[in-house]
Amino acid sequence: MQDFDTLPLVNRRSVLKAITLGAGCALLPTSLGFATEGWTLSKEDEAFLDDLERQGCLFFWEQGSPNTGQILDRARNDLTGARDPRRMASIASTGFGLTALCIADRRGYLPHDQVVERVKTALHWHLNSMPEVHGFFYHFTDIETGVRYSGSELSSIDTTILVCGMLTAKAYFDDARIRSMAQQIYERIDWPWLLNGGTTFSMGWQPESGFLSARWEHYCELMMIYLLAIGSPTYPVAPSYWANFTRPVVHFNGHRFISGNDPLFTHQYSQAWFDFRNRRDAYADYFANSVAATRAHKEFCLSYPKWYNESYWGISSSDSENGYTAWGGPPRQGDLDGTVVPCAAAGSLPFLPADCLAVLRAMRARWGERAWGRYGFVDAFHPAANWYDQDVIGIDQGISLLMAENLRTGMVWDIFMKNEECARAMNLVGLKKQAPSAMPAGSESRSVESR
Repeated sequence: MQDFDTLPLVNRRSVLKAITLGAGCALLPTSLGFATEGWTLSKEDEAFLDDLERQGCLFFWEQGSPNTGQILDRARNDLTGARDPRRMASIASTGFGLTALCIADRRGYLPHDQVVERVKTALHWHLNSMPEVHGFFYHFTDIETGVRYSGSELSSIDTTILVCGMLTAKAYFDDARIRSMAQQIYERIDWPWLLNGGTTFSMGWQPESGFLSARWEHYCELMMIYLLAIGSPTYPVAPSYWANFTRPVVHFNGHRFISGNDPLFTHQYSQAWFDFRNRRDAYADYFANSVAATRAHKEFCLSYPKWYNESYWGISSSDSENGYTAWGGPPRQGDLDGTVVPCAAAGSLPFLPADCLAVLRAMRARWGERAWGRYGFVDAFHPAANWYDQDVIGIDQGISLLMAENLRTGMVWDIFMKNEECARAMNLVGLKKQAPSAMPAGSESRSVESR
């Protein structure tokens, strides 16, 4: 197997940015509500989720550096406690990891004093030693030195994920140093700089060539970027920028939801931290939108009965036999081949809990050690091809365990929203709790036909 450190640097957005998108905007109704109302976890569900979270937290602990607090982008899933020898850290993995440490502390998975020390180390390193430009960090760096990997960009979305993790730690730990360092890192980010004179944010910047041409201009995981920028106490952008990204609407098998031509993770990431439950703005109830997107995704998978069924479904950007792939649907993205990606269902646990839990538990029960190792599920697998990924990826483990905890207790939502800047930003863009409203006739949409 080729060492990942020698592979070209790719990320989800570099894979996706060439996809052509519709530009329609529309109002969507609030018709689905909070998906867990009237539904409870069984003891077996709780036991499964506890395993998923405990083992996910173990990844972020063992594959993090005690010297810098950075966390590897990926690691093998058959290790026995040692850190993977690969040295590529990911700031997004670190952001998920800081939140994971809060969960690990709350649930007693790791010793409290050690967790606090690791969090302080991470914050101190990123505040004082980690290379940054206008407050933004490079996507991939050496885990011990912080040196940028060649070709890696200053990343707007990955810096945002990192800061979401830091703000979670700030609100969770009763520690003045943690609060101060996390706030300083957030406050030095120059959000208007990354607009580069435009009305939407650039996806990043490279020292060799300047700003990336790709922009955060259509609905996806971008909501967290805009909300942190609008809520910034030092370098804010105006709340009106919330209206600048488009919200195209997809139709599939009777489901109607806002979505770009993107995989399922785009409906999950912002909602791992920001609590969108029972809120809507002038356009949509985004929590209900993610419920609809998840239901449509399941039906999309089941429309390929050669590959998928009730006990085996879920596709999102992931490893594959042929390398990292951005795939999913609806509409169909990538060269689907029957591979399943566990974080697709795990990242949607709060949106469609019964269905997502059923498929996750069924896959673990059937494929056991081939699909589940020290850190939980491997990133992807394809039993018909006898292919089981050797690795886990930090961001996929992260969205899985954060959403598992949000399903169980709402902890990440509750803690993160204690940051006054985050709550204020949601109010500034009009995301307030209110009664459902109907979708006006004649609103723009685009259709995706089912197979």
